[in-house]
Amino acid sequence: MNNKGNKHENYEILNLLGYGLAKFDNEFIKEFGFETKLSFFEYFVELGLVETGSVVKNRMDLFDPFFNNNRKGWWQKGDAYIHRKLLIDSLFGNENVVGYSNIVKLYLKNEFNVTGIFVDVKPIIKSRFKKLQETGLEAELYFMNNYNSIEAFKNGTIEDARLYGDGYDFQINVNENSFLAEVKGIRAKKGKFRLTENEYFKAKEYENDYIVTLVLNLDNIPTFLTIDNPLKNLKFEERVIKSKEIREYHLISDIC
Repeated sequence: MNNKGNKHENYEILNLLGYGLAKFDNEFIKEFGFETKLSFFEYFVELGLVETGSVVKNRMDLFDPFFNNNRKGWWQKGDAYIHRKLLIDSLFGNENVVGYSNIVKLYLKNEFNVTGIFVDVKPIIKSRFKKLQETGLEAELYFMNNYNSIEAFKNGTIEDARLYGDGYDFQINVNENSFLAEVKGIRAKKGKFRLTENEYFKAKEYENDYIVTLVLNLDNIPTFLTIDNPLKNLKFEERVIKSKEIREYHLISDIC
């Protein structure tokens, strides 16, 4: 089983399992037809997802401190890994044990072709499921919960602008100043990012008030790197991306 740095190759399913075990305890494993955690852990060894059952247990230990159960887990690490819980909370936090277990089963069926499991989820859950692996959402959630730790945004108030699609994700109001924050997530400690045309021209318009905020090292313990006036301080090259043909379906006649 390959690990890339601190990230297990089956990182996403392990986080889902750890969350479910920490939140629902034995009720979670019963949804999969198991009576003991040991047999549940070994199931994923048999599937080839992990080398040993302790890998699944360790992920449970990681999530334990975030829930009111009788286990302390890795309490020594504090909130270092809270971003993993926040992502799952944002998508599936309102699910009961049955609903949440079906989400995990859906992942096993779709991503690992696991057979012999019945999955029953509503359409909106499938839509949220697609968001699970998107780096952008995880980075945005981390930013929303930690932006005050960034010196430029300290003691500021945040306004969510993602819905508007206007070239930035958030407006941070600090005293009389308003900064536009475009958040980019990078799973490793370094990497590249791109700006859309909309983001590029917004950065050009607002210059020093436009701050690209990178959330680095998402796979382990995230850190921030901020870049104000990115068009001045970084070098970009224009690339024209040819879009695939877009289809629309129009009514032939009026409804009324």
